Amino acid sequence: MEVQWVLVVHGVVTAVVVLSFLCGQWPIFRGTFIEKINYFITFGAYDLFLRFVAVICGSRARDTILTIEHYCCDRPNPILQMLYLAIIGVTYFFVIKSSFRYVPGYYVSEFHKYASMLAVGVGVLLFLLTSFSDPGTVKADNVPQYLTAYPYDEVIYSEKECSTCKIPKPARSKHCGICGRCVARFDHHCGWMNNCIGEKNTRYFMAFLLWHFLMCLYGTIILGLIVVGQMKERRIIYILTVYYGVENSVSGLFPHVVQWLLGSHNTQVLLIMFLFLVTLLLAGFFAYHAHLCMTNTTTNETFKWQDYISWKRKINEAKASAAALKASLQSMNGEGKAIKHSKWRAFFRKSPLQYEEEVVKNNIYDRGIIKNLLEILFPLSERSSFHHQKYT
Repeated sequence: MEVQWVLVVHGVVTAVVVLSFLCGQWPIFRGTFIEKINYFITFGAYDLFLRFVAVICGSRARDTILTIEHYCCDRPNPILQMLYLAIIGVTYFFVIKSSFRYVPGYYVSEFHKYASMLAVGVGVLLFLLTSFSDPGTVKADNVPQYLTAYPYDEVIYSEKECSTCKIPKPARSKHCGICGRCVARFDHHCGWMNNCIGEKNTRYFMAFLLWHFLMCLYGTIILGLIVVGQMKERRIIYILTVYYGVENSVSGLFPHVVQWLLGSHNTQVLLIMFLFLVTLLLAGFFAYHAHLCMTNTTTNETFKWQDYISWKRKINEAKASAAALKASLQSMNGEGKAIKHSKWRAFFRKSPLQYEEEVVKNNIYDRGIIKNLLEILFPLSERSSFHHQKYT
């Protein structure tokens, strides 16, 4: 039982660390321990490591590490692309090596060998399509059309020029410091794709997320059916209860079944745990981006709106505090004594702080779920009307 609890604790800790590293900066985790763990993994631990290297090996070794970091994080490079291909290749290799000899089996037919190959092939194809497609680069020859297609809302977007490209900056666009270009309807720069996600390739990115979610879920289920089928074919439950006298209940059989799984199918168990964890992460990531697509918002705009609303609330709080202070000073100076109120009315009277103006997000680009999704599937710049628009 101790070994089982160690495995459970190890799995939970691994899941929390992976979740914190990959998703700790998502808005949903802001202010939680997930964000704090992410900060420690991405900044705190790294800063301690740099200090340790400087003390032990000197400043030259630290500068070398910083140079490598600049190349990996601040310049276009294929490192994460190669890592993705390695992960999917190694994972599928272990699936073939550990599980294909049990196919066909009790629950899984021969069809799933070829279905899995097709699933992986389509996944890699979507990865390449997202990685090497144009995200919607804004250039001097198409900037007038983009300026017309995406009007300024004068809240988070106003008319300005890109200081790097020296062209007008359309609303919803952003200059990517890594790629060195302005991207229309900029969402984020994806290191895994070594490409920006913008107006033209958001559809491919969403297809990539959805397909990989379904592929990992499919793999988890099929591997589970293979293991359960082996248990059925070898009559493990019957042997445990009849020959070993194990109580025929969940609590009685569970430790013995786990022991048999770890002894006979440990690779499949690890693959199931890995694929299940990735399935959960992809489900959350896809759901978050699907919500953005349905509301016609980007990741970049989410942070812009958060900053704007936070700034606006601080302004309103300052105004309300000033009004409350003014009311208190008037009361102390005897102003307003002409109107006498009862003690009860004074008790229930609202403070000026309670009249704080509510900050509302007014997204002018949200045109309803159907039109928003159509804009993702059929980008504005690929429509015939786009090339006939003129900015005034």
